[in-house]
Amino acid sequence: MREYRVLSPTAILGYGFPEESFRAGLDRNPHLIAVDAGSTDPGPYYLGAGVSFTDRAAVKRDLELMIEAGLARDIPVVIGTAGGCGAEAHLQWNMDIILELAQERSWSFPLGVIHAELHKDYILKAFRDNRISPLHPAPELTEDEITATERVVGQMGPEAVMAVLKRGAKVVLAGRSYDPAVFSASALMEGFDKGLAIHMGKILECGAIAASPGSGSDCLLGTLKEDCFIVEPLNPNRCCTTTSVAAHTLYEKTNPYILPGPGGILDLSETTFTQENERAVRVSGSKFVPSENYTIKLEGAKRVGFRTVSIAGCRDPIMIGQIDHIVEAVRERVKDNFKRNGFEYFLHFNIYGKNGVMGNLEPQRSVITHELGIIIEAVAETQDIANTICSFARSTMLHYGYPGRVATAGNLAFPYSPSDFKAGAVYNFNIYHLLQVDDPVALFPSEIINAGEGR
Repeated sequence: MREYRVLSPTAILGYGFPEESFRAGLDRNPHLIAVDAGSTDPGPYYLGAGVSFTDRAAVKRDLELMIEAGLARDIPVVIGTAGGCGAEAHLQWNMDIILELAQERSWSFPLGVIHAELHKDYILKAFRDNRISPLHPAPELTEDEITATERVVGQMGPEAVMAVLKRGAKVVLAGRSYDPAVFSASALMEGFDKGLAIHMGKILECGAIAASPGSGSDCLLGTLKEDCFIVEPLNPNRCCTTTSVAAHTLYEKTNPYILPGPGGILDLSETTFTQENERAVRVSGSKFVPSENYTIKLEGAKRVGFRTVSIAGCRDPIMIGQIDHIVEAVRERVKDNFKRNGFEYFLHFNIYGKNGVMGNLEPQRSVITHELGIIIEAVAETQDIANTICSFARSTMLHYGYPGRVATAGNLAFPYSPSDFKAGAVYNFNIYHLLQVDDPVALFPSEIINAGEGR
């Protein structure tokens, strides 16, 4: 029976992996080395600002090992969502690392680069042509929101990756990608079932997180067959179980049976998970159902202001018992003090030890801790205004006279000096919508660069 083996070294390029696990994966003679390099999980800042959330030296280390192995074995290396977000700035950042490695290591190979950032003029035209719809719970898009967007990327499917592999690229660096796309494209070129290939890619994109104990910094091997696929970790201290693999299949889903993606859905209603051996799990029954219209997801971020934060702690049980009252009193004091200035700002108090993680969704309403961590956050249209609001809120809370107060030297303990941190620009996701397209490749132009020989 035919099979296609895919080695996933890590959950995100730059998160690292043990060389021993990687070598064990190479000993299994994979047909492909693939890695997802990004995510929206770290929030909109990185897309809006055009910077990576992973470290350059860490990314370079992972790439050196992966590309070296791919060139030595004459198998493709495919990287998706370059630079963390996959816009043009991120693609260039990641490409520079690869070209630097090629020069340092005297490598020479065809590098396929796939662009995913879309011009706002194109988005405006598509909007006016009624080809853009909200992806729940996003609101309806407006022309003002499109104009305000700093960067917009489209999430490419496997077709764009396949097109570049067919042109002979040995290493593929793709902009924003559907997570399973880079793991499934080459297998689809070999004629393997799309539902199984996409589902295997969905599991492989997080590295060994689907194992037990799970880790995003370790390797996972996927073996695609005609009627199933098998996943197993390469670290002997981990194993895949039916529970761990099924649990990861439910990861990041609103519906346990349906996973939407470019051009269709992954139907898992008949999927089964079987323990193949003590360390591997066999998955079968996954189906890809094409949609009537091919849609891709758009992601855009706009700048909404500038942020300043102050970090403090409180260990006074009297203050802890009144913390809600104190926060509101400080908020009112800030409002009153600057009412004549007409400042537009957002002031937030994140109280760790009370509801700092879940906020209003926190089911435990009473405070039972002996200390609180307090993060004061101010966002305003300029950095100076954010500095002013945060500084005044911090000093007001520091010296606020609450009922029963005993100490007068100050209510808060500050772990750092200076106490206020200018965090810079703040971005929000403002485009999270679906775009209907006629051609799944047309929006993602590509080029082949002779890495090691200049562009």
